[in-house]
Amino acid sequence: MNRLLAFIACLFICSSPINAETIAVIGTGNVGAALGPEFAALGHEVIYGSRNPSSEKVTTLVERTGHGARATQPVDAAAKAEIVVLAVPGMLVKDIVTGLGDLSGKVVVDPTNPLIRRDDGKLGIGISGSNAELIQAAVPGAHVVKAFNTLGWRTMVDPESTGGPVSIPLVGDSGAAKARIAEIVASMGLEPIDVGPLRNAPHVEGLAVLLLNNAFGGGPNFEFHLRQYPLR
Repeated sequence: MNRLLAFIACLFICSSPINAETIAVIGTGNVGAALGPEFAALGHEVIYGSRNPSSEKVTTLVERTGHGARATQPVDAAAKAEIVVLAVPGMLVKDIVTGLGDLSGKVVVDPTNPLIRRDDGKLGIGISGSNAELIQAAVPGAHVVKAFNTLGWRTMVDPESTGGPVSIPLVGDSGAAKARIAEIVASMGLEPIDVGPLRNAPHVEGLAVLLLNNAFGGGPNFEFHLRQYPLR
């Protein structure tokens, strides 16, 4: 059913140039390679940012993505896009985002988690605060939205594989930016939910620690579904 809803949404979104966005996906690892084709299939123009845009790996990804997707250097991809998705290693995000040039006025989507391996072998948060807040401080003229950090890349590609609804918590200080990303999330067959301003980002990044430690530690695998209900 989620895929059917996404298809119906795409009939409207993909046919309307007003809703089509140019999206730079910085990084071509698992997350970038999952999100890029999904965005392109919904009618968005996808530009991958890679240090090696002509490599076989990236060329194959561009071909698989189709829909006019292309790859270039990260700074050039960001310059051409309205939305910049940082599909990069969480502990490197500050250095990467500061190398992308002027991002003023752009929506910067942060799907990263600043993870480290603790002494007990489990994953933990490796910074004070959150990556989303760190990115916003580095590019104050941009509109940072935390999204896609609380689910695995396989679920990004196939939400129905989980057997039920999957929520995507969104945090950010710009309501308009969150609304743009929420539209994309819903079109992918996922459920966006606004959980407040950027100061809430540490809590959202903490959710990823719970998910990943279970997934890699032998616990039951899960995805988050935040059930909404009206206040009485």
